[in-house]
Formats: sequence, C-alpha cells, structure tokens
Amino acid sequence: MSVDMACLGDVGEFIRGITYKPSDVLTGAEASAIPCLRTKNIQEFLEDDDLVYVPRELVQSEKIVRAGDILVSSANSWNLVAKCCWVPKLSYQATFGGFTSILRAKGPRIDARYLYRWFSSSRVQAMARSFGQQTTNISNLNHKRCLDLEIPLPPLDEQKRIAAILDKADQLRQKRRQAIALLDSLTQSIFLEMFGNPASNSRKFPLVPLSDLINPKDRLNYGVVQPGDGLENGVPLIRISDLKNGAVDRSALKHIDPRISNKHSKSVLNGHEILISCVGSIGEIALASNADRGSNVARAVARVPLREDVSREFVAAYLRTDAVQNYFTKELRTVSQPTLNIKQISETLIPLVNPEEAQRFEEKLRLHRKLKKTQNLQLAETEAMFHSIQHRAFSGQL
Repeated sequence: MSVDMACLGDVGEFIRGITYKPSDVLTGAEASAIPCLRTKNIQEFLEDDDLVYVPRELVQSEKIVRAGDILVSSANSWNLVAKCCWVPKLSYQATFGGFTSILRAKGPRIDARYLYRWFSSSRVQAMARSFGQQTTNISNLNHKRCLDLEIPLPPLDEQKRIAAILDKADQLRQKRRQAIALLDSLTQSIFLEMFGNPASNSRKFPLVPLSDLINPKDRLNYGVVQPGDGLENGVPLIRISDLKNGAVDRSALKHIDPRISNKHSKSVLNGHEILISCVGSIGEIALASNADRGSNVARAVARVPLREDVSREFVAAYLRTDAVQNYFTKELRTVSQPTLNIKQISETLIPLVNPEEAQRFEEKLRLHRKLKKTQNLQLAETEAMFHSIQHRAFSGQL
C-alpha cells in the first residue's frame, strides 16, 4: 500500500528552549517561579522529580510545554542527542531549558502521538543523531536537517490506529522490564528474610572485618593505576563501567599492554573474586567468573579474594545492603573525586553466618537467576517484536 510522504517541517516544528544564567535559578517557593525541564528529565518517560525553577518573565508563551509535545535533547553527548519523551498532561505549567527543544505537531494532517512514535523510532533516532553538529564535548541537534526528514503520512484515523498498536506493544515491553526490576529487588528481600536487618544485626551474628575473610595467600587490592593506551589483543582490563548487574560485562573491555599488566600482577583475576567500584561511582558490586580469569582491574576497582570456605554470594549480597552502602558513603575521601580506600573496605564488618544457611541462600539465588534469565530472554523477544512492528508501521505494512 502506497503512503503519502511529507517533510517533518510540514507537520511539525521545533521550538528551542529558554536560556538562563545560574544566578536566575530560583528555589521554587517564589511566586514568579516556573519549573524548567532539562535533558536529565528526558528518560523513557518524562521524569519530573528533579526540577529547577526560573523566573516566569524569562518565558514566552510558546515556550510553555503542552500535553502532546515531544521533549527532545538537542545538545548533549553524541549518543543522547535526539533522545525524546512524550509530555503528558501536567498538573503544573512548565518551560524547558536551552539544551532541549520541543517538537510540536502542527496542522490537521498529523496526530501528535503518531508523530511521537515516528520520531522516537530507532531508525529516525539514528538519523537525527547522525545529523548532529559535533563540538569538543557535545553534539547539537541539527533542527533544519531533521525538519527535512520525510515522514509517512497515512490518513489521520490510520495514524491513530498505528500509534495505538505501538502503545500496546510498548506496554508489554514495560511490563517485562518491570518484572525484571522486581526480580532485581528480590535478592535483597531474600537476604533480609533469611538474615534480618544488617543495620541492627537483629539475628546477633558475630561480626568480623572483611580483612579476616581474605585468602591468606592473597590480599585485597586495587588494580592498574596508569593503564596507558588501549592495545588490541592485550590483557583485558575491567573498569567500573564493565561492572553491570552483579557481574562483569565483557562486551566493551579495554585491552592493555601485557607489560603494564605485569607490573600489577597481584591484581590479575583468578575468576573467584568480588569486585567493588571505589573511585567516582562507589559501591557497585560484581562477582568475577571463570571468563574473567587472567584479566586485570583498573585502579577504580577493588579486588576482594575471599577464602574458599567463605560464601562469595552471601558476602556480595551483604555488601549491596543499604547498611554497607551507607557505610561506604560515610567513609568516602574526596580529593579530585570520591574515593573509598582499601582500608575502609577491609574494615567493613561482615556477619559470620552458619555455612548451611549461606548454602541455602546460594540455592535460592540460583533459582532467582534462572528465573531472571528466562525473563531476560522473553524481554529480548518482546523488544524484537516491538522493533519489527515499529518498522512495519512506518513502511506501510501494518
């Protein structure tokens, strides 16, 4: 079926955000204050729990957001330019800042929700990013080139039907993600159910410093201080950004010169350690695996080699609790950036639990991981289905 095409500029317009100085920012209590949306508010959905406020006199009427507007990141790092979210009906008036733009539907030929589904599609997002005008540290959305993009323009009723189908498919994606998020919180619930509140040690477990649980033939240490330039086929280096979802994500590891790694041979992994982020982003906990054996770690990652008779799963779960994370935050040292020293990590008090209880905890976690793996596979299938529907929707096949 052939579908009429139109330039985006025929059915939509970009409105640039307001500019304001740091001295213009208000507390929000002033009568003249109006919330100002920024790039950080642009998530999968509009997140407005962290707003700044500016004087209302800085805001022209067309720069008040409306329900059905599309808030677009127009100046950001390259991978975030053109990122957008739908603006729902808000209970307050708001404007938007200079690093953002509003894409607003215009004229009777376009449905706003259809426009949002089209602009947020993976293909259009990639094209809009590719138009970005790069400066030293930032990329700027090229509004003119985006307005020249062609958008399929079926009849209005058909646009609404397509948008409704994509909304339903997206809702299924969201439910899958919510289920996985609930599973992520389940580990903490299992821990609290079995071992009580760590903050009060309600089960009265004996407490020992983490240093007492370290392999006597090894030590708790940092990794490579100056890794140098990347080297293809070098030694894999695990950085904070590689610690994800309790494990090491090996998809984007940096590789370093073996001679540099050899100077830090004591931080080379054997695959059975706990890893803790300790510079900048603090307290991310991951378990090394056999796949990580022979890799080294960066200075910002602490390596914790436990004794063989100590449950890694239990200690890692304990380190993730609010009680320990709060302790880490309290013990931070700030020079150029927040740093958690080895001394503070080694002094972390760990409860000594019955080995049988620790084993039961590990068994529950294995079942939990199996369930999460199934959910992730289902999410991947749902994502593939959504992108397939999205492609068909804007190529006249839906």
